[in-house]
Amino acid sequence: MSRKCQLTGKKANNGYAVSHSHRRTKKLQQANLQSKRVWWAEGNRWVRLKISTKAIKTLEKKGLDAMAKEAGINLNKM
Repeated sequence: MSRKCQLTGKKANNGYAVSHSHRRTKKLQQANLQSKRVWWAEGNRWVRLKISTKAIKTLEKKGLDAMAKEAGINLNKM
């Protein structure tokens, strides 16, 4: 699986590392991804997701069903 948030779609960003002499080298700014077990009340079971920390905060506010519906994810297959 790629390094991509399953709920929000966040992924790596291309950027530059700039030295003191202002020499630029390319670098990847990875998303802060965490493997998390989330309780899915409707399915009455745990679901393991690879999600960003921003998505964890949003998940606590909106709920798993709402976020999965927005992302177009079928939780039955996970």
